[in-house]
Amino acid sequence: MTDYAARRRTMVDTQVRPADVTKFPIIDAMLAVPREDFVPRNLRQAAYTGENLDVGGNRVVLEPRTLAKMLDFLDIDGSDLVLDVGCGLGYSAAVVSQMAEAVVAVEEDADMAGEAQGLLLEHGADNVIVHEGPLVEGAPEHGPYDVIIIQGGIEELPEALSAQLKEGGRIACLFMEGVLGVVRIGHRTDGHISWRYAFNASAVVLPGFETKPVFAL
Repeated sequence: MTDYAARRRTMVDTQVRPADVTKFPIIDAMLAVPREDFVPRNLRQAAYTGENLDVGGNRVVLEPRTLAKMLDFLDIDGSDLVLDVGCGLGYSAAVVSQMAEAVVAVEEDADMAGEAQGLLLEHGADNVIVHEGPLVEGAPEHGPYDVIIIQGGIEELPEALSAQLKEGGRIACLFMEGVLGVVRIGHRTDGHISWRYAFNASAVVLPGFETKPVFAL
């Protein structure tokens, strides 16, 4: 029988802490949430590997290091309302729920959204709402948000999403530039988001987040 709790501790000790993530709320959350329960059954044995887990359709569960470092830079606290875009089966939302006041998790795949809601309730994450709808549209009816985090690569941030970030809020995006990616943290000040480099990572570009082609006559 697989000792997933031991694998979870090893994940934190070998992937999260060495990435300079030392904030106790993040460490505690990643130790508490059973990642293996929030991935497709055929990927349970791979749940704690240090790589993105491909769940099909250009969708992944981000590797633990990438998610942890994003959370470290976002510095979520117990008063924050967080928009988690592309939650899949709910792992990221479950982790964030341990730190935030509330989480709105957006998922456009109806089957995954339904399963995520059930899993989150089963694991006591009762401060999470799963919103079924297009990822590029977010969930404006529940916003604006103190924090936005996107679970996958993007080339372009849709205006509909950036508009949901509260003044003074922050957002983490993994911008893919060819095969290489850069996580940038954005802060909204005076209605404008200013970006700064955080770290390098990689993931497939989420559907709808590609750069729109520009046609010239």
